[in-house]
Amino acid sequence: MKVLIAGGGTGGHLFPGIALAEEVVTRHHANAVVFVGTERGLEARVVPREGYPLETIRAQGLKGKGLVGLLKGLWALPMSFVESVRILRKHKPDVVVGVGGYASGPVVLAAWLLGVPTAVQEQNALPGLTNKLLGRFVRVVFTAFEGAGRFFPSRKVQLIGNPIRRKLMDNYLRSYVAHEGFTLLVFGGSLGARGINQRMLEALDHLQDVKEQIHIVHQTGKNDLEAVRRGYEEKGFHAEVVEFIEDMSGAYAKAELVICRAGATTLAELMVAKKASILVPFPYATDNHQEVNAQALVNAGAALMFRESELTGQKLAEQIRSLKDDPERRRRMEKQAALLGRPEAAKELADVLVELMVEAYGPRGREREARSEKQA
Repeated sequence: MKVLIAGGGTGGHLFPGIALAEEVVTRHHANAVVFVGTERGLEARVVPREGYPLETIRAQGLKGKGLVGLLKGLWALPMSFVESVRILRKHKPDVVVGVGGYASGPVVLAAWLLGVPTAVQEQNALPGLTNKLLGRFVRVVFTAFEGAGRFFPSRKVQLIGNPIRRKLMDNYLRSYVAHEGFTLLVFGGSLGARGINQRMLEALDHLQDVKEQIHIVHQTGKNDLEAVRRGYEEKGFHAEVVEFIEDMSGAYAKAELVICRAGATTLAELMVAKKASILVPFPYATDNHQEVNAQALVNAGAALMFRESELTGQKLAEQIRSLKDDPERRRRMEKQAALLGRPEAAKELADVLVELMVEAYGPRGREREARSEKQA
């Protein structure tokens, strides 16, 4: 089976695609995965590093880009569609899956017009514009939150959760590794989060009496790295301050508490890693979807949530101190997070893709079709 995964731009869109790719290629030595994204997205760096081929198109965003950005995005659409058709004819995938992001729309639509089985995977509780539109054409819509299904035709929706990369799955079997002290993991997604970075530095003034008891791992993003590192040093805290955490599995395993944004992929990782968390949704997320995402964990008792506009350094310090001093409360939150986790999401998604392929081409996919074309 050959699967083409279209989309990306951010880790929230890309990493579920990586998890699906891992599941597909480990099932059979002949299986293959091709990604399609843009040169500007995170996929340009991550996909080649993970060992998968990447094709790029010139797609650009449309929503929330202003008049000039909208015109540029509309101008790029026809060329993106032509490029998508060329890529599809080159690779001849059995199934095409859109994971959201700029590149997803033209590729999935082109595949639908060419008669290739298509699906989309929606990570958030409130679907993005691209997936809402594509949901009208694709055969299956995979969702991660119960409420997301109402935005799509009910007959197409399959609630499976967000696929998680294999290197994070070890955390489903163990909550953390043995180590000294209380470890706090702070991050704001693949690009960092200035709001979280600033509130965390402000919180240090209110944690001075316990600074010897707390070890902090903080992913800042590129722009705030030096300022945050200097802030910890000036306030006398021991912290590992890095631009980007490559080994998130190891970081989760050592953490007793996580402070982070509420992107759908991050929440899926928290649930599978079974972590208590303080969530600070990105306030400018489209349709405020991060706050809606976070509410599912809050309602289950797995997390606390604070709007960035309402969160102060003192308030954050109070919550850190409270959870640090109450391990039983953290265990209850971890248990609730685990109950929400869906470690089999990638497997279930891949199973459905096989069904789509078999329905369209038979158990050997487009192999027979390709052979017929060569003979002709």
